[in-house]
Amino acid sequence: MNIQAKFSADPNRYDTMHYRRCGNSGVKLPMIALGLWHNFGDAADLTNGRSILRKAFDKGITHFDLANNYGPPYGSAETNFGRIFKEDFKPYRDELFISSKAGYDMWPGPYGNFGSRKYLIASCDQSLKRMGLDYVDVFYHHRPDLETPLEETMGALDHLVRSGKALYVGISNYDAQRTRESAAILKDLGTPFLVHQPRYNMFDRWVEGGLLNALEDTGIGSVVFSPLQQGLLTNKYLKGIPQDSRAANSIYLSEDRITPEILNKVKKLNALAEERKQSLAQMAIAWLLKDKRVTSVLVGVSRLSQLQDNIDALNNLDFSEEELTAIETILQS
Repeated sequence: MNIQAKFSADPNRYDTMHYRRCGNSGVKLPMIALGLWHNFGDAADLTNGRSILRKAFDKGITHFDLANNYGPPYGSAETNFGRIFKEDFKPYRDELFISSKAGYDMWPGPYGNFGSRKYLIASCDQSLKRMGLDYVDVFYHHRPDLETPLEETMGALDHLVRSGKALYVGISNYDAQRTRESAAILKDLGTPFLVHQPRYNMFDRWVEGGLLNALEDTGIGSVVFSPLQQGLLTNKYLKGIPQDSRAANSIYLSEDRITPEILNKVKKLNALAEERKQSLAQMAIAWLLKDKRVTSVLVGVSRLSQLQDNIDALNNLDFSEEELTAIETILQS
């Protein structure tokens, strides 16, 4: 990572960002959050990553989201974030909302995966060490584990709060029923259950089948990920598949998923976005935020221009009934 000038945050950083209360809690989160999934591992350009983090904070994005196995390799995103945090953001720690997670494969053997108390507590300890933090603002269980009693997993999250390693806890990828069950357990324990992180976008709407209602009923917020369906809900694929794209390289979006039917929908959505004076990505983000049960949209970017484009989605969050009907017609066609 090349040495950059000492960072001094923009004094006007809170003037334009929109914030939304997370469920029934006292926490307000920026309506755009920054995920450090793929662009902060050891193969990434960390000078660019550092510029993205600085720009995000200068634009009022206070929420940086990580996980134990983000990289690649596993752990490297947290390690690299820790280096940048120490150099740039340590004076601003109390203005930041930093999250991490555990639940997927992390280290060999039976204790490096899923949802046991041993795995979650060890993972949190490792994450704090990699990032150079005393605590995270929220620690998530990253995915449901049907073989571990829910009481054990939630008890481990409770322990992390009581030991001062996390201020709040969350879950990710849980269905509505297990979310309600988790909420009941954590309520009995007196643990601050803040947020659920589900996948949600125009092409993947599983959360509408009961999860959003469960979140509303239990007073839990949501930070949704994959808002652009790995780039499909952008203008990237309108004229074919770029050689440097995820689809061309079969990274989480295989080329065979971009069917003529899907591409036709994307083109129609893009035309509607242009009528709204937005990019398709901006409209896709705004469409998610139309539902107040969505606290924040988590974006991952590799360029400063992408970050700014996503933030600019907040300039037009209103949809007419005609526009919403048109979007539904396109998506259901």
